[in-house]
Amino acid sequence: MTTQQTETRTRTGDLIAYATGSIGMGVWVTVPGLLLLYFLTHTLGVTPFLAGLTLLLPKIIDVVVHPYLGSRSDAAARRSGHRLGLLRVGLLLAVAMAGMFTVPAGLSGAGAALWVGGWFIAGNLLFACFQVPYLTTPSDLRIGYHDRTRVFMFRMLFLTLGLLGAGVAAPALVAAGERGDYARMAVLLSGIMVVSGLVAVTGVRRLTAHAGFRTPAADAHSTLGDIAVAWRDRDFRALVLSYLFTGATTHLFLAALPFYTEHVFGDSELTAVFMGAFLGPAVVAGPVWARVSRRIGKQRGLVICQVVFVAGSLAPLLGYGVAPAVAVVVVLGVAFAGLQLFAFSMVPDAVAAAEARGAARAGAYTGVWTATEATGTAVGPYVYSAALALGGFIATTEGRTVVQPESAHTALLVGFTVVPAVLMAAACFFQLRWTLDRSRDPSTPILDV
Repeated sequence: MTTQQTETRTRTGDLIAYATGSIGMGVWVTVPGLLLLYFLTHTLGVTPFLAGLTLLLPKIIDVVVHPYLGSRSDAAARRSGHRLGLLRVGLLLAVAMAGMFTVPAGLSGAGAALWVGGWFIAGNLLFACFQVPYLTTPSDLRIGYHDRTRVFMFRMLFLTLGLLGAGVAAPALVAAGERGDYARMAVLLSGIMVVSGLVAVTGVRRLTAHAGFRTPAADAHSTLGDIAVAWRDRDFRALVLSYLFTGATTHLFLAALPFYTEHVFGDSELTAVFMGAFLGPAVVAGPVWARVSRRIGKQRGLVICQVVFVAGSLAPLLGYGVAPAVAVVVVLGVAFAGLQLFAFSMVPDAVAAAEARGAARAGAYTGVWTATEATGTAVGPYVYSAALALGGFIATTEGRTVVQPESAHTALLVGFTVVPAVLMAAACFFQLRWTLDRSRDPSTPILDV
């Protein structure tokens, strides 16, 4: 008998409340990734090399924190029957968001980098407190295969709305480039994060009350042991390595975009336009990619998106105007939607295959996956900042204008085109090592068991 006959179906209202939390997550993912490197180098006078370290070092902590919090969250759930404690701690993320962009007037250079970096560390820790239990919720619910997909699609839709809203609003709010603008932007968006987080906590509580809570197994393992089990899975390892390079590429794109619009087109206000063009298509492209996956499989769909992103990254080398640039960014946005949908939906496939072998620990897989995601968000901006440093890019503070050397212009363009193309090609190389789709007959329906 399949669980389709006995499972509890999630209620739409509860699902919307849960998915609302992804709006705040989208704000946190977008704003630092899009603006922090630019804020450090153009407003706070931090050199590109130091700015890159400011973004990279806090993320290194995530490699340890995410798997650890996954284990701690399981332990808390075994004791209390829920994961709401960590979720509530994560609501304090809004404080870190505001503090990170509210830099005292007397700080610039290394002092400003230390201030931003400290708040960034606090923010990453608080984000992990929210993200890990939040993303575990679909696995906690006593629902079947198809309803878990429904939960995932709602979450991706609201996440895209958060990415899109923050990606358009944040650059527009700081177009003047002054410290006060950044502080006001951060406070405004922090309010949205608090509201979305509170609604999400309510949604999680209602979902688990209605659909039931699957208490983690009592046989606890060490964090390092869990990581080792996940890493020994060849297919999951290939997917993780591929997503590491994919995440680095997409977050390099976000960090580099303000530099591209100002120094190539001479108009920083185009950043908001380009972000709208990049994320807007994702709202409708996700369901389209889901249909594509039913025809050709997730693996082929993901590789197609990676190849499209390689070609689109190289396109600006043609030296076209604003209109063609927007069109290329739209194509990249469509590919971005597929990159996210296919990669995230392949994680449970890897877990299910490992369960069939009797070797899976779902919490370990989730912890490794979110740690990889956090690492990619740091590596991309750092790689771009290194390119700027090698090109001799000159940092400045608000109200001052400097003439960049030709080498800096070359570096920021190469960093925006060739470097992400190489990174995404590496992602494609690792993705081709995934084997699970090769053994599955696409015409065979997947039933709940």
